Amino acid sequence: MANSAQARKRARQAVKQNVHNSGLRSELRTAIKKVIKAIAAGDKAAAQAVYKDSVSTVDSIADKKIIHKNKASRHKSRLSAAIKAMA
Repeated sequence: MANSAQARKRARQAVKQNVHNSGLRSELRTAIKKVIKAIAAGDKAAAQAVYKDSVSTVDSIADKKIIHKNKASRHKSRLSAAIKAMA
């Protein structure tokens, strides 16, 4: 348990930040799932459109250091490769 006033405040702030970051991580996962769903549907044009929207979300979350920039790049690369592999 936090003993000093400073430590108590940091604990309160950590809880708020955790809730905020969890929401952003959820937004990231949703964006990735939307692309995967569009790829599974088989419509390449729709998948590319959804991918374009998702890229900005992924980059935004990486800029906020919720995930590492390399992880963001890996997600974008794999989704892009999956779209390119569509017939």
